[in-house]
Amino acid sequence: MANMAQAIRMALHYAEENLGVMDIFGEDVGPPLGGVFTATQGLKNVWNSPLDERGIIGTAIGLAMAGQRPVAEIQFADYIFNTIDLLKLAGNTCWASNGDWNLPMVVKTPVGSGIRGSLYHSHSFDATATHIPGWKIVIPSNPLDAYGLMISACQELNPVMFLEPKALLRVKGEERIPGEPDDDRQLSKMIDAPLGDRSAWKPQWPTLEAYAVPIGQGKVVREGDQMTVVSYGRTLPLCAKAADTLREEGIRAEVIDLRSLWPYDWELIRRSIEKTGRVLFVNEDTEVTNFGEHLVRRTVEELFYKLLAPPRLLAGKFLPGIGLADTLEMASVPQLPDILQALRALASEQP
Repeated sequence: MANMAQAIRMALHYAEENLGVMDIFGEDVGPPLGGVFTATQGLKNVWNSPLDERGIIGTAIGLAMAGQRPVAEIQFADYIFNTIDLLKLAGNTCWASNGDWNLPMVVKTPVGSGIRGSLYHSHSFDATATHIPGWKIVIPSNPLDAYGLMISACQELNPVMFLEPKALLRVKGEERIPGEPDDDRQLSKMIDAPLGDRSAWKPQWPTLEAYAVPIGQGKVVREGDQMTVVSYGRTLPLCAKAADTLREEGIRAEVIDLRSLWPYDWELIRRSIEKTGRVLFVNEDTEVTNFGEHLVRRTVEELFYKLLAPPRLLAGKFLPGIGLADTLEMASVPQLPDILQALRALASEQP
């Protein structure tokens, strides 16, 4: 099975060949590195930009205004905060022009903890991204969804923010990418650049098939009727593991992978909460003004009389950064024991 970095790479190759993507660029995304996480190795329309995040976003806006379909990478989400005003301009262009101007651009950036990246390589961006209207925002939790969401993103008429959970980029999926060979080693030989001299290397792409995950459509990854867990990105697999563990204790949790933060699948969330009466929202962004707080507010306003317990949020600590040491990083953002503890407490609460 492909890992998430390989899945994104294959989706971008498909977009080059079939969706009109002509420019894929950012810091070190071109030869010889092919991106810090190798997600752009071997692509034909990839090139290295200067180390200038504002220049990267500004170039993407210009290309999109000229009718191109650029995919721009910010090497780590920690570096994107100095482009907020440009992201705001990109987000409001279609609205401000009354629909006369579209910006078909994708900005991809690795987010979150899990690689011991410390202060400057561990930030989340999901809550901040949802504060910028005009952008669609997606964050996959597995390679197949990463492939399908990237293909959808490259077909959009206006900006899409593609958030890549760093901790999951090397994790293999449980389902094959359409067209991916059955042998994982064969896939690696075909599309992974060799170590050392890469000057003569060219990838041998599999015959990839169209597969799009609709933006705004969530997915139930574990069925249950006693409580609802809503998550995405790095914390989603942890929530699924927690649900599996609790099932052995007789607690049946339904786990929803949101996949898209805007638009998001409120109808899926609503139906699940109406069924279970309890809900926990889980992500690793800092807990103050967290996107999960918005979901808690909407849950209370619209589903108050369906609830058997107050809705809860489990999120990252409100800290300026994440420490380098294992213990500091793991204490800063939700881990499996934290999710289990929160779910057991939620299950035991009586109306």
